[in-house]
Amino acid sequence: MIFMPPRHGKSELASKRFPAWCLGRQPKRQIIAASYNSDLASDFGRNVRNVVASREFGDVFSGISLAPDSQAANRMNTNKGGTYVAAGVGTAVTGRGADIALIDDPFKDREEADSERRRELVWDWYRSTLYTRLMPGGAVVLIQTRWHEDDLAGRLLEQEGCVEDGGQWTVLELPAINADGEALWPEWYGVAALQRIKDTIGPREWSALYQQQPQPDEGTYFQRDWLQEWEAPLPPLNYYGTSDYAVTDGGGDYTVHRIWGVGPDGTIYRMGGWRGQSTSDVWIEEKLDLIKRWKPLAWFGEAGVIQKAIEPMLRRRMMERGIFCRLEWLSSISDKPARARGFQARAAMGKVRFEPGADVSEHLMFPAGKHDDDVDCSSLIGRALDEAHPAVVRHVAPSNNPPPGDYRPPRPASTSSAWG
Repeated sequence: MIFMPPRHGKSELASKRFPAWCLGRQPKRQIIAASYNSDLASDFGRNVRNVVASREFGDVFSGISLAPDSQAANRMNTNKGGTYVAAGVGTAVTGRGADIALIDDPFKDREEADSERRRELVWDWYRSTLYTRLMPGGAVVLIQTRWHEDDLAGRLLEQEGCVEDGGQWTVLELPAINADGEALWPEWYGVAALQRIKDTIGPREWSALYQQQPQPDEGTYFQRDWLQEWEAPLPPLNYYGTSDYAVTDGGGDYTVHRIWGVGPDGTIYRMGGWRGQSTSDVWIEEKLDLIKRWKPLAWFGEAGVIQKAIEPMLRRRMMERGIFCRLEWLSSISDKPARARGFQARAAMGKVRFEPGADVSEHLMFPAGKHDDDVDCSSLIGRALDEAHPAVVRHVAPSNNPPPGDYRPPRPASTSSAWG
């Protein structure tokens, strides 16, 4: 894997010169080169073709040339039987083998990287199409900008690891400015020039494009200094619950339940909750345990397929256990940053407090993090307040608070834990 800033030569070296060098060294090799669309892949192929056809190439690799009848930009053969095929990510490459599969930027831009659907399409294409074309002993070269924690590189590193940790991938990560404050290519982009770029494009783009970190440590959509913890004693609060549901047991997304207290001045206090990867029968019981303890005035979820799937069982278990709560379902909004806007605004104004010891890393990584289930829960309470939902009671009843000293801090983090 090669992670480098824009305009620092990564495509020139890895997608144009490197394939030509490989074909010169071993002219029977088969190479598949892919990029986010077929046009860009063909542009790389055109450059490879021009290098192989040049006089300089012939001087270095005597006797190696392109086959006269196969010199297209997206498909060419050497006179020794080697092949080079260019393809767009997502397109078929059936019938082709690869000693080297080279992928240069599987995502066009941040919008594509932020799209969960697009990330899934790239992942499925890699596993079911490209990877199946590898010849015995074949290798993959992935060149990209780290837009998102859950991008192709992120998934592969999580699954297979890097060589230094005993995994399969060798990672070349070259930030524009290193930890010592030195520019990667000072003759072309000095520190002053890079600082101007940073000031112009913003922190998230700078961190991803130039530093190869999908999100800066201080956060962008949510900033670290917004996410403060509350201290006892708390004012009288009205309690509400929110849930973001998942259905995969032991993998995929998390189901998250959160309890929120809303104070007289509109400040939101996250009191705790539950988070785990489990089947619905488990997280329904966890949700009912929270309802029993906190007695929230309403519980908010997002309407849609999961609502229809779990609401009947949830209501049945409420009846069986004698634990009741008003269930409200807010309309579905596909744009996650848009639906989190209300909670973001409150956090920026100092109107959000988290429980002591809370893990807020998911908020800091949003929207570039692999998981956003906790953020989805936060979005729901923000939307309920923004929309002045009928279930939100403006009058604060002191009797709705737990007895003094009844708050219990969360237990150490685990895949599945519950607390008050």
